[in-house]
Amino acid sequence: QVQLVESGGGLVQAGGSLRLSCAASGRTSSSYDMGWFRQAPGKEREFVAAISWSGGSTYYTDSVKGRFTCSRDNAKNTVYLQMNSLKPEDTAVYYCAAHTWGAIRSLNGYKYWGVGAQVTVSS
Repeated sequence: QVQLVESGGGLVQAGGSLRLSCAASGRTSSSYDMGWFRQAPGKEREFVAAISWSGGSTYYTDSVKGRFTCSRDNAKNTVYLQMNSLKPEDTAVYYCAAHTWGAIRSLNGYKYWGVGAQVTVSS
């Protein structure tokens, strides 16, 4: 069992930055690949970024490449999503999740989810 708690969301102006954190607890939490997803009002939850358990590989959806950076500190059992050059279309609830099987970009491959953090980008 893995418990995940996101923090760091908030309101920011377009062009600004935020850093989301995802604190994980559970005996083997550092051994999971981890992902970030987001869900905007009226839209489906979508993949944003992911990082391998070692931190050696990262994956991004095209719309955030060059602006978002996913990292992790396994000593702290924490995964981060640094978001720069934010745009109004980045407004959503952001979720971290632990990847357990299948394609790392697929929502269905994640068994454990946090409760989400609201990110609002004003124009």
